[in-house]
Amino acid sequence: MKFNFVNCVNFANTKLTPLLLLPALLLLLAGQAGAAEKFKVGYLRVMDDAQAIAAFEGGFYKKHGLEVELVEFKSGTDLIKAIVGGQLDSGVLGFTNAAAWASKGADLKVVAGAQHGYHAIVVREDSGIKDVAGLKGHTLASQAEGSTADTVLKGVTLKNAGLKADDVNILGVSPQVAVQSLVGKRVDAAFLFEPQASIAKLVAPVKQIYEVGEVWPFPCMVVITSGATLAKRREAVWKSLDAQREAIDLLQKNPAAASKLIAGYFIADPTLKTLKQGDLPRETVIRDAIKSQTFSAVLTAKELARMQELANILQQQGSLKTRDGKPFNVNAIIDLDWQKDRKL
Repeated sequence: MKFNFVNCVNFANTKLTPLLLLPALLLLLAGQAGAAEKFKVGYLRVMDDAQAIAAFEGGFYKKHGLEVELVEFKSGTDLIKAIVGGQLDSGVLGFTNAAAWASKGADLKVVAGAQHGYHAIVVREDSGIKDVAGLKGHTLASQAEGSTADTVLKGVTLKNAGLKADDVNILGVSPQVAVQSLVGKRVDAAFLFEPQASIAKLVAPVKQIYEVGEVWPFPCMVVITSGATLAKRREAVWKSLDAQREAIDLLQKNPAAASKLIAGYFIADPTLKTLKQGDLPRETVIRDAIKSQTFSAVLTAKELARMQELANILQQQGSLKTRDGKPFNVNAIIDLDWQKDRKL
């Protein structure tokens, strides 16, 4: 019998190819089954959102089966619009944004805590200001009207000091501009969160005279999603919360390690030139800023009550208006099923 090499090859291709392809096919299917689910998380470049950034840089989202796209926003208003419009799956931002938009009919849900309110008032040392009451007649840099910072400044901080909003010349600017304004003597004081508060105290001749969290603690930042996203992608939302909770553990227990993950988001250069301590590594600055914060994924009954107080203040200021004119009920936008399921 004459050996035909071509026929042999054809026979091999015909009979053996399916057997050879089977392992590759199984690997392909396994890869598809194990592929991370895509998920978009919005954040602001502030320390209040550190857990969202740390979860991304630390690989915690991937660990919990999510392929996250971290999307930066310049304001909480823009971030909430993206959630309402379906461009984002969730975001870490001020509770007041969710309350104000929900009062207009937006389908929003607060699903977890993030960070307790830290807002410090720093004043130029040459201003003569010794306490909050001393701000009267001076210029103070804060955030945009209607923001969480603005709400607390006017509705709590100034009010408790016997001042009205128009007793102080309040400028709504970004935290970065507020620090620059302190350095340039364009303002006498600033109401800042971290890390800008720490940076200001290092680069400008200022001192801290007040921190709201010490006298009126409140859940400043929370995790927000839309009702539609929660209904359709509850498991994915919960995975993102698991990842952020793990990041919070790192922030609270090992600020130095967390700083290495997130410092570049807040200070572009490797070092920060300070007035009295020379050039400090940015990781050192951010580590200390992390230490000043309290992060928590849990919303307690006490914090929910404080959120209701914030909503009432918003309503009094006219930033929140319900359709029927009745008080806004915070419980209408709270969903703590993840917290209950994880027994937190």
